[in-house]
Amino acid sequence: MKIASFAAVGLFMVTVPASAHHPFASEFDANAPVILTGKVTKVEWSDPHVLLHVAVNDPGGQTRDWSLEAASPTALEKKGWTKTMLKEGDQITVRGYRAKSEPFTGAARSIELPGGKKLPSGDDDDGGPKT
Repeated sequence: MKIASFAAVGLFMVTVPASAHHPFASEFDANAPVILTGKVTKVEWSDPHVLLHVAVNDPGGQTRDWSLEAASPTALEKKGWTKTMLKEGDQITVRGYRAKSEPFTGAARSIELPGGKKLPSGDDDDGGPKT
């Protein structure tokens, strides 16, 4: 009985993180690219995706707070990212795609950091565009 309980708990622990991942097309629109320049207001470095919050001035001069999903922390580290690379107040440019149903939400595919360094930020395995 104890072995069956441990096996059930182990199976649950393996399936929960896998179910948190979603394909790009379920949430984002590959036909709606965006290029956003603004100031980082918050970085949430956690699984299953790193979330960037960026204050962007729209053409009318109004500030919009964008929530941008990047790849997982592990995937970003493999692409050259570090946890302290982005700081609140940093001016960045994000190339990505709009969410299908949430305004001011998107998938970040590449980010130009302060100083001009560009790094990929998308999930290579989600089925979405690479840039």
